[in-house]
Amino acid sequence: MAEKETRKNLVLAGLEPLIITPESVFVNIGERTNVTGSRKFLRLIKEEKYEEALSIAKEQVEGGAQIIDINMDEGMLDGEYAMTKFLNLIAAEPDISRVPIMIDSSKWDIIEAGLKVVQGKSVVNSISLKEGEEQFIHHAKLIKRYGAAVIVMAFDEVGQADNYERRIEICQRSYDILVDKVGFPAQDIIFDLNIFPVATGMEEHRLNALDFFRGTKWVRENLPHAHISGGVSNVSFSFRGNDTVREAMHSVFLYHAIQNGMTMGIVNPEMLSIYDEIPKDLLERVEDVILNRRDDATERLLDFAENVKGDVKSNEKAVQEWRSGTIQERLTHSLVKGVDEFIEIDVEEARLAATKPIEVIEINLMAGMNVVGDLFGSGKMFLPQVVKSARVMKKAVAYLLPYIEASKEAGDKLGNGKILMATVKGDVHDIGKNIVSVVLACNNYEIVDLGVMVPPEKIIAAAIEHNVDIIGLSGLITPSLDEMVYLAKELDKRGLKIPIMIGGATTSRAHTAVKIAPQYRETVIHVNDASRAVTVAGSLLNKDKKIYASDIRAEYDAFRETFLNRSRDKNFLTIEQARKNKLQLDWDKYNPMKPNFIGTKTIEVDLDVLVPYIDWTPFFRTWELFGKYPAILTDEVVGEQATSVFADAKEMLAVILKEKKLTAKGIYGIFPANQVNDDDIEIYEAPPAPEGGATEMVDKQTWETASPVMYDRLKVRAKEMRNKPTEAEKMLWNVLSNKGIEGFKFRRQHVVGEYIVDFVCLEKKLVIEVDGSIHNDPEQIEYDRDRTIWLESKGFKVVRYTNNQVLNNLNGTIDTINKELSTKVEVPPSGVRGLFLTLRQQSQKTKGAPNIALSDFIAPKDSGKTDYMGAFCVTTGFGVDEWAAEFERDLDDYNSIMVKALADRFAEAFAEYLHEKIRKEIWGYAADENLSTEAMIEEVYKGIRPAPGYPACPDHLEKPTIWKLLNVEEEIGVTLTESMAMWPASSVSGYYFGNQESKYFGLGKIKEDQVIDYAKRRSVSTEVAMKWLSPNIAD
Repeated sequence: MAEKETRKNLVLAGLEPLIITPESVFVNIGERTNVTGSRKFLRLIKEEKYEEALSIAKEQVEGGAQIIDINMDEGMLDGEYAMTKFLNLIAAEPDISRVPIMIDSSKWDIIEAGLKVVQGKSVVNSISLKEGEEQFIHHAKLIKRYGAAVIVMAFDEVGQADNYERRIEICQRSYDILVDKVGFPAQDIIFDLNIFPVATGMEEHRLNALDFFRGTKWVRENLPHAHISGGVSNVSFSFRGNDTVREAMHSVFLYHAIQNGMTMGIVNPEMLSIYDEIPKDLLERVEDVILNRRDDATERLLDFAENVKGDVKSNEKAVQEWRSGTIQERLTHSLVKGVDEFIEIDVEEARLAATKPIEVIEINLMAGMNVVGDLFGSGKMFLPQVVKSARVMKKAVAYLLPYIEASKEAGDKLGNGKILMATVKGDVHDIGKNIVSVVLACNNYEIVDLGVMVPPEKIIAAAIEHNVDIIGLSGLITPSLDEMVYLAKELDKRGLKIPIMIGGATTSRAHTAVKIAPQYRETVIHVNDASRAVTVAGSLLNKDKKIYASDIRAEYDAFRETFLNRSRDKNFLTIEQARKNKLQLDWDKYNPMKPNFIGTKTIEVDLDVLVPYIDWTPFFRTWELFGKYPAILTDEVVGEQATSVFADAKEMLAVILKEKKLTAKGIYGIFPANQVNDDDIEIYEAPPAPEGGATEMVDKQTWETASPVMYDRLKVRAKEMRNKPTEAEKMLWNVLSNKGIEGFKFRRQHVVGEYIVDFVCLEKKLVIEVDGSIHNDPEQIEYDRDRTIWLESKGFKVVRYTNNQVLNNLNGTIDTINKELSTKVEVPPSGVRGLFLTLRQQSQKTKGAPNIALSDFIAPKDSGKTDYMGAFCVTTGFGVDEWAAEFERDLDDYNSIMVKALADRFAEAFAEYLHEKIRKEIWGYAADENLSTEAMIEEVYKGIRPAPGYPACPDHLEKPTIWKLLNVEEEIGVTLTESMAMWPASSVSGYYFGNQESKYFGLGKIKEDQVIDYAKRRSVSTEVAMKWLSPNIAD
């Protein structure tokens, strides 16, 4: 046996990495994008209906596939063309391209065509020794050069391996060639050991499954770091037409294969039973066949199969018999089932029987929550059930707390550890954070929840004050990533040794390993879902925590090196080359549709109008129930829970509609527009409105300083600072006040965003800071730097003077301020209302594929044609936080989360509803459109509505342009935080493009030359541009 060593992770990637560790659960490979296995997919590809074919790939990802297998092997197809085109289309669909691709073909030319265009780190399926060593080595070297992993078939010059001995012989030989002769990374080798049918009636097939299990175990023990895959449905081929038996066979085979080390495989989730729910008599007969336990196993299963009809599952009857159980049984039942009707009665009984009240938590309640944790961890219980369990747990603890306080003694400890949770500065989203907090609390961790928009100083202070064991950081928008990096630096600078857990929609293992972990000497770990949070927290705090921390650090160091090397290997165009390869549309034949309405207008809609526009699929994802609505309601695995949480949602929906708990407010605008300088879009003043038409445009200056909420927080402090100026501030104000320099008005100690600036001329957007010696401290220098970056992102120029400069050289100070005031401010050309900046793809494309920017969909100014563009903002979020807080006061996290989840769905539904009105009526470019709600959700309409912060335009700094263009804050009250998050959180904003050629795409990575160009166009420093675009800048 080979010497054991720490198993290396298999790292694959689409837009997001897929890290397969020894602890990873089974990886499911989607198989429906395969022309040999899906008639529908074959038909769509043959008819060149690639957009429809993409929907099949998207459904697989939404259904939980972590890798999608793509095969174009069909005699009547040009496989190379089909593979290349389909992979290029996938690259422009972030919802699909986030997962890794498996390029599947028996023809090397098709595989290589795919390798040339696929993004991320893919898997080749497959190569083998069938054609001899020379060709095997040749193909392996090319795959290694392309940076892909590989599936190796157990097949050689003699033929396919059909028994245990042949399997290990071929795998050993293949492994030695790949590792020793090719230098192929062992962790990137995936063996397919051939899954053959069982119960065929042929004697030689009796060991087919057992030999696969034995071979799998042998590979895992003797070929370091290698993985095992296979197509599971082959095993049940003998029982075609009997889904009940086939599903049971798949489940049993997979259960034993995973036990023996199978890592991944092609499995149809719809053809898979839950192992624990297979009836005992069927399970026995299937395992007899799979494990070859009886000579008559096949006959017994065939006889049994004749009598199996319909659904073999039985529903649990809701009975009250459990009330006759022991106190522990009753408490466990209440916690597992989420029943709070009797919880106080049972807790009181347990308290009276206990020596100390705290024992009820430590012994009785935690025993029940351990059952919840085990069921959740094994996939037999789902997130909505866990949140309901938490509600019961909270009520039980709340009942006990007065008794615990009254009897508290030194040394009493409540909980497994203390975890601080916070959504970082500038971000207002907290659903995910709240869910993770609930799950951790269920597992007896004490949670210190600081809420949303928490500045780093507050997080650090609270962590020290509460002596927390772990800090959990959450963020939904991309600027939150930089906040996490900054916080890690600050924790390191102060010598704190508290591990950090990172989570949230925009976070990733890649960003955590590459950007955050290097800034902190202690442990930083990415947690991608609530179910992992408990395991990670336990590992960070148990007796082996030093070993765990060391392993995580080593894993992230290795990942970072691999990631950065891969990024360096990618080919990019210069920004000028990318512009030359822009999307070329025939503007001579293009006739822009003049909108029926030009201008801006507010809109309010009754919520019941929006209900048909709700996309329920993301709602279920909030609860970590994965599948597409409505199919998810009947899903074999999560259907029961999905149906239950959906019923609760419908119940709350009825309350929202009846009591008008939420309001839907929005504003939109449509304007003449043209593309200028390749990447920018000029927005022009709307023509005079007809009577009763568009809202009148008022030509006035408006200053963005602070939201009413932030101003109320800071105005008292600003007043105190005005009343207690330093000598230098007092001397300078004597000159600046009363328009003392060239008639320009200055304000002192003025609130801008979340900062108080010393002096500001809003007309010239000039900030003057007078600094004392404290500004020489390293921490203060860092703080000032970030503050300047934010102010510059808002268009302010920041000039700093020391106290000594002002006191000793006032005239020189006034002269330099005068020069700044005389600097000409860039003013848009007459008639230009605004300028949208777009970003252009820079990765090298296959021949004929353009490097796209959103500006490509707007007619160029030199075409002589006036085009049009729209923008919007809608919200259903006012009142949500207050209503959710009511539930939280009642210890009801479940309904608190439900409120926010439904408000988010209403906001998206409002955006969908308004976009339809724009297309069909307000703009009218698709007046004859007649789409179902499902078709709208699938985005089959003409035109697009991209949004700042999303794949096509990840630049959040475009949001203020929309806000100024539409006067959003004043009209509907939606504000932007300093990180450009919208408040209320249940809000949506974006653009409208009406060009029928417009489509959604992902920007991908860009190079520094575009960042420098962008900074000049936006009139900000390169440092500011780097900060805001950092997630998209190629390393």
